[in-house]
Amino acid sequence: MEIRPNLQERLDPDDVARIHGFLSQTYWAQGIPRETQERALAHSICYGGYVDGELIAFARAVSDRATFAYLADVFVLDAFRGRGFGRAIVAALMDDPALQGLRRWHLVTRDMHKLYAQLDFEPLTQPELHMQRHDPDVYRRAPAG
Repeated sequence: MEIRPNLQERLDPDDVARIHGFLSQTYWAQGIPRETQERALAHSICYGGYVDGELIAFARAVSDRATFAYLADVFVLDAFRGRGFGRAIVAALMDDPALQGLRRWHLVTRDMHKLYAQLDFEPLTQPELHMQRHDPDVYRRAPAG
C-alpha cells in the first residue's frame, strides 16, 4: 500500500466519492451529506492508502496542530482488511510533522480497540472528566432554513 499524506490538499473527485460512499454507510457517519463530508475533509489532515492507484484506506485528524487531535473516519475497504493497512495508515497519520508534540489524541470506536491499543491508545483514565455533546441523528434531519 502506498500512503499519500495531506490528501485534503489534492483530493481527486473519485477519491471523495469513494470516501463519502464508504463513510455514509458506517455506524458513525451514516447518511452524512456529501457537502458535509467535503467540508470535513477540507478542514482536516487526511491520509489515503492506495493499491494500484485506487484508494483503499483512509484516515483523518481534526487538530489545532499544537495541543490536540481527534482521529476520525478510519477505514479500509473490506477486500483489503487483515493486511495491516489500517494500522499503517493511522501510524503514518500520527507521524505527520504537523501532529507532533500534541498533549492528547482522542478517538471514538465501537469495535477496533485492539487495533488502537497497538498505537498506544488506551481507555480514558478519568472518564468522569470527559463530556460530550452528541447528536447521532443530525444527518437524518433536514437542514434548517
